Amino acid sequence: MNRPEIIAMHPNGNANVRAAMTGFARRCMLKEFHTAIACFKGTLMYKLAMGPLSEFRRREFDKILKPYTHTHPLHELARLVSMKAGFKTLYRHEIGRFSVDAVYQQMDMLLAKRILSGAHGDAVYAFEDGAASSFEAAKSKGIKTYYDLPIGYWRMARQLLEQERELRPDWAPTITGFNDSLAKLDRKDRELELADEIFVASSFTAKTLNAYPGNLAPVHVIPYGFPKVNESKQYATDKSKPLKVLFVGGLSQRKGLANVFEAAEALGSSVELTVVGSKGHVDCPALDKALQSCKWIPSLPHHAILNLMREMDVLAFPSLFEGFGLVITEAMSQGTPVITTDRTAGPDIITHKHDGWLIEAGSTDALTEILSLLQDDRQRIAQAGINAQKTAGKRTWINYGDDLANRVHQVFHQIEQVKHGY
Repeated sequence: MNRPEIIAMHPNGNANVRAAMTGFARRCMLKEFHTAIACFKGTLMYKLAMGPLSEFRRREFDKILKPYTHTHPLHELARLVSMKAGFKTLYRHEIGRFSVDAVYQQMDMLLAKRILSGAHGDAVYAFEDGAASSFEAAKSKGIKTYYDLPIGYWRMARQLLEQERELRPDWAPTITGFNDSLAKLDRKDRELELADEIFVASSFTAKTLNAYPGNLAPVHVIPYGFPKVNESKQYATDKSKPLKVLFVGGLSQRKGLANVFEAAEALGSSVELTVVGSKGHVDCPALDKALQSCKWIPSLPHHAILNLMREMDVLAFPSLFEGFGLVITEAMSQGTPVITTDRTAGPDIITHKHDGWLIEAGSTDALTEILSLLQDDRQRIAQAGINAQKTAGKRTWINYGDDLANRVHQVFHQIEQVKHGY
């Protein structure tokens, strides 16, 4: 069976993007991969990626992708320089000349022009906020359109998070998704409208698409993979010491941060809370006050976050709206069990009370109850942590990339068979 040739685009190349592209390449399906900056081991850019250029190491891709990769760095470099220099007007949300949205749309238009000028492929694989123009071009050329939605659908986000803003108005400034313009939201809907197939990483993300007002293409749930398992974790057994609780993520109530602080306050000195995440430019007195009650680390490199996870007893990630939640898989791979909610990938990858805990989103009582239980019974933590590593070892990023490539291959040929009446 012939393999479809995929033209793909993503400006940054996050962990899931790198795994997806590697999966396509391993299956001999990748025709072209377009990104802003790409770094490969052994190249001059890789050797120079130190000090001020260390950001480039975060854009490292598997060497298998090198023959297929096309870089378009100017807008992304300008964004990075603007952020380093503090030129906020240049990278301001949506309207800045070098905002994240501008980078996505510029690359989307570049890919659209390439398709219209004759770039050949069987399908375009693109991601949310960077697919509208290239999908329209692909449709005009009879090329299939495959859409990757990494976070839940915006209409459902507004429905659920508006309830939270009313419940906790003092934390409302941290829920920034309401800042998106009507034009941006219309563009998201246009991307969904143009998609022939939709790929998501969690059952929760798939459920949020029920709020889409029109007809949708088939939705495929393929959970992300886990990082490499690290078996060096030591589990604390002395329950006279405080339970070490970690939160990692953007400092927003979208991620249930207020619930974490409330649970920690309820348990008092029996809990030692560490929070890792950036405030950004949000003005929220409630957040500022809460951060004074914990150990707050605004930023850490990825390897340092993994090291910190191994030092903690449990990761609390009670998100109210999450497409997946990579910190869940990261913590589990380090042997640190996770408490998370039914609005993350938790139900897809965690077995409740076996390798982690699942609670109702927004429930401080449920979070407090589990933390109190773990404070009194440290053996539960050790057993869940060991089980979490076993779970992590069964699904690597390579597994995710292969599963995605296999599904794309499958649906492409199903459509072709229907088209030809087989």
